Amino acid sequence: MPSQEQPAVKYYVGVDVGSGSVRAALVDGFGAVVAHAEQPIQAWEPRPDHYEQSSADIWAACCSVTKEVVRGVDASQIRGLGFDATCSLVVVDKQFQPLAVNSEGQSHRNVIMWMDHRAASQVQRINATQHRVLNYVGGAMSVEMQPPKLLWIKENLPESWEKVGYFFDLPDFLSWKATGVTARSLCTVVCKWTYMSDRGWDDSFWKMIGLEDLVKDKYEKIGNHVLSPGEAVGKGLTAGAAKELGLPEGIAVAASLIDAHAGGLGVIGADVKGHNLPCENQPITSRVAMICGTSSCHMGVSESPIFVPGVWGPYFSAMVPGLWLNEGGQSATGKLIDHVVRGHVAFPELEAKAAASAHSIYTYLNSHLDLIKKSLPVGFLTVDLHVWPDFHGNRSPLTDLTLKGMVVGLTLSQGLDELALIYLATIQAIALGTRHILEVMQAAGHDISTLFLCGGLSKNPLFVQMHADITGKPVVLSKEVESVLVGAAILGACASGDFASIQEAMAKMGKIGRVVQPNHEHKRFYDKKYEVFLKLVEHQREYRSIMNSL
Repeated sequence: MPSQEQPAVKYYVGVDVGSGSVRAALVDGFGAVVAHAEQPIQAWEPRPDHYEQSSADIWAACCSVTKEVVRGVDASQIRGLGFDATCSLVVVDKQFQPLAVNSEGQSHRNVIMWMDHRAASQVQRINATQHRVLNYVGGAMSVEMQPPKLLWIKENLPESWEKVGYFFDLPDFLSWKATGVTARSLCTVVCKWTYMSDRGWDDSFWKMIGLEDLVKDKYEKIGNHVLSPGEAVGKGLTAGAAKELGLPEGIAVAASLIDAHAGGLGVIGADVKGHNLPCENQPITSRVAMICGTSSCHMGVSESPIFVPGVWGPYFSAMVPGLWLNEGGQSATGKLIDHVVRGHVAFPELEAKAAASAHSIYTYLNSHLDLIKKSLPVGFLTVDLHVWPDFHGNRSPLTDLTLKGMVVGLTLSQGLDELALIYLATIQAIALGTRHILEVMQAAGHDISTLFLCGGLSKNPLFVQMHADITGKPVVLSKEVESVLVGAAILGACASGDFASIQEAMAKMGKIGRVVQPNHEHKRFYDKKYEVFLKLVEHQREYRSIMNSL
């Protein structure tokens, strides 16, 4: 019998721009990451709450990592390209040259990062309008969204404002660089800019907040051509971008996603048969995807709109086509853990011992907790130590950027044991914050049975187990650790036409790795911790009220 030739493997490239680095992956049609590369990017913090980046630096890193992952691969096998990125604001002039977003006039620093809180007074004024579009962001806009940042630029940098040609969400900037088409993704404009899926921009909102100039040019500066995530942009990759990226000219480029939404796409649709999970044989609406890195996002979908106080959305088709999305979030999680651990007086000792044992500092801390727990479950070590985790304000469900972090139960001890305990209490506080978000979502109408985790923090077994124990829900980890990159590649796969829909690509390319079950014997302890957790914010508000009466 003559041997039949095997069909050539089809590959898709996913590019993810995070807060501190750009990553790329070459992914096959079954969701396996074949090659992976990463490169750091610059960030500037010229003053407190101001965080800036360079779009040129970011694009150069995108080109570098993409070239690396496709090196040696037959170009004819690469079918599509998808981007995701943080929801940072990119500012360029009419010739697409970078414009300064700072008073120093440094034009190469033309990106206001998502985590930038400079527009605090602007967002306060926007929320005071109580405009109807605010119903779709949990009742109050976040300082991390784009309208307050636009207003800040207009009020503080009039020269830049006059020269602006385009404001891009970073994911849309990347698809423009690849295709030369200024189309925006439905994901970015709906989630961060107040665009409505069914009726577009609301003129009255922009006029009410003092940005009527954006209405005059029919929204050309912020986008009047909107595509669904995964839809092919223009005629594909331009010759110039193809050369820079090391990819074939004309391959499909997808309308992009915000990074958290790409992570959701990479995990939430996975086939769970045979894992004895409560979400098996249940609609996808019983799942929440949690993307945990520098910050954390909690993505839940529903068939009809659910309005959740303090939780962003509902956004129609912003992540999964045809479904409404609610997005909870915590502004600092991985960043908070790093801040607490690296700022402790015992950190040099931890660093030295971790290096001597050839482990990461977090693997070492987890082992150290196992040593000091004695007969207790590890989590019970914090019976007298409690943390309120809003060191960078509360995104959900309290929507209060003025809230501060709190630690209750400190002693004069400063050793490695104490560092391990504050590390544990911080992780527990983040998990308690997740429980708070989930409870508010469920009270509003979501029916959530299972958590799907991805992102850097999902690699930490203590972080994962605490989320299972504290929420009381099983946690599903994806087979591919780089779920965000798989999500970006899914976009490219859809744009190529190789899959009929996002849903089909999600089911084929999203794979389950491990399931972590909650320890229900610890429920009473964590119920009590949660009671204390909620009391902490009550006390903070009480003492602030007292001091504000001065």
